[in-house]
Amino acid sequence: MVSFLEFEKPIAELEARIVELRATASVGDINIDGEIATLEQRAAKLLADTYAKLTPWQKTQVARHPDRPHFKDYVAGMFDNFMPLAGDRAFADDQAIIGGFATLGERKVMVIGHEKGDDTASRVRHNFGMAKPEGYRKAIRLMELADRFGLPVVSLVDTSGAFPGVQAEERGQAEAIARSTEACLALGVPMVAAVVGEGGSGGAIALAAANRVLMFEHAIYSVISPEGCASILWRTAEKASDAATAMQVTAQHLKTLGVIDRIVAEPVGGAHRDPVQAIANLGAAIEAELDALDGLGAQALRTDRADKFLAIGV
Repeated sequence: MVSFLEFEKPIAELEARIVELRATASVGDINIDGEIATLEQRAAKLLADTYAKLTPWQKTQVARHPDRPHFKDYVAGMFDNFMPLAGDRAFADDQAIIGGFATLGERKVMVIGHEKGDDTASRVRHNFGMAKPEGYRKAIRLMELADRFGLPVVSLVDTSGAFPGVQAEERGQAEAIARSTEACLALGVPMVAAVVGEGGSGGAIALAAANRVLMFEHAIYSVISPEGCASILWRTAEKASDAATAMQVTAQHLKTLGVIDRIVAEPVGGAHRDPVQAIANLGAAIEAELDALDGLGAQALRTDRADKFLAIGV
């Protein structure tokens, strides 16, 4: 069953009618295949038309859809031989960030990403993808390990932001984020990052200061959430829709601004409607970018990253 968003109500009504007609056809002698086919065509067209003109706020809702693929789904569908590595060797193992060795196609890589969880228990266990300092220090450890063994780094970003709790601040949240960003920029191996859902604030850039930054077409990437921005500017989160528009959080805006390098197509209706196809699209895009970076030496890769980020906003 698909979970429908508020703006998808007309689509939900059509699809519910189709389900009802199919149930009727299965128990009766009346042939209503033609009516069902007509309704399916209408529903498909309405879905395509709706997703072709999503507002930034609607894209924010799609990026947060609970059925959207998560890190574990990408690992299962895109990578082989995944070997998770745990802990920052200093304090604890943060389950909001997961990483380890894996194989992408014929290429051995280090894959690191945020995991939000997909039910109440797993969301609590993974802290809704909001990492603490030990999560970023784990990411640093894994990136340095990849550099030592000459393995490309692939990061999958999906977080509303770093965990803002007192205990995270006590353990040096800002310093951990800054050092994780520094570790990305210092890598002597290729790094490709993909924003697959939400890319929120420093919690995202800490894993996304890469040679190439990809983004799903209905993902978002910003320095603050639309609700947070609205609360600051208008003193109410009800202006989140206006904030999302003003902040230009969508992949299409960010590609124009040079913040990201490539937009990855999603199935019609979003990645949650066809996760297998979405994961295949992303895997092909990441492999293509890694292929393009093959042959560059360590210093050339560092220079490439520095030039890319220094050029933003110029």
